Amino acid sequence: MTIEMPPGIPNWLTRSAEPALDSADTATRARALRRAMTVTSKPRQAAVLVLFGGSPEPDPDAPGGLPADAEVLLTQRASTLRQHRGQVAFPGGAADPGDAGPIDTALREACEETGLDRSGVEPFAVQPKLFVPVSRFDVTPVLAYWRTPGAVQVVDRSETERVVRVPLAQLLDPANRFLVRSPLGYQSPAFQVDGMLVWGLTGGILAGISKAAGWDREWDHADVRDLQTALAAVGMTL
Repeated sequence: MTIEMPPGIPNWLTRSAEPALDSADTATRARALRRAMTVTSKPRQAAVLVLFGGSPEPDPDAPGGLPADAEVLLTQRASTLRQHRGQVAFPGGAADPGDAGPIDTALREACEETGLDRSGVEPFAVQPKLFVPVSRFDVTPVLAYWRTPGAVQVVDRSETERVVRVPLAQLLDPANRFLVRSPLGYQSPAFQVDGMLVWGLTGGILAGISKAAGWDREWDHADVRDLQTALAAVGMTL
């Protein structure tokens, strides 16, 4: 579902409002199958904030007009957590009864995790829900533009180890892109950036957005790496 595009959203972002999960990610089918097979009660609801910053003016020489200073906000979960420990993710979390909807959930959780000032953030698209089997959440990605970027930091180290504004030029560098194969056999788009491996749901969403927005540069889709080996290469584990 795309909300009415607010005025002033940069042209280089408008095409990113299309469905976000990369169609080449075989985890898409795995999630759908496991949802049908394992969910006997209503899944819990959650939302994540896919927050982009950067100049409003596109770069005419870059794919999709992506400006050189474009960035995305990512977090790394604490290694002590029971689920998804140490994984790189978008800020976000479970819906609260008082939330007005997924946009409110995503903004509230991002504020709690990163100290983000939500008044400087302009949501412009709500993506279809994505089921996460491990936690049994239906996760709604909320795309937003950081109209007035501000300071962010780790708020609670028991939940989050890092809060990082990652340059998209670095993330999308073909040298930093490959696929990972999990022990369960499915493949996921992956990015190795700033000492982190971005994969799974987060990697699939980023890959899908980049493809839809036209930001992709040619990269080696035949480069498929073992997930555990790729994680170990940046000091991470499952």
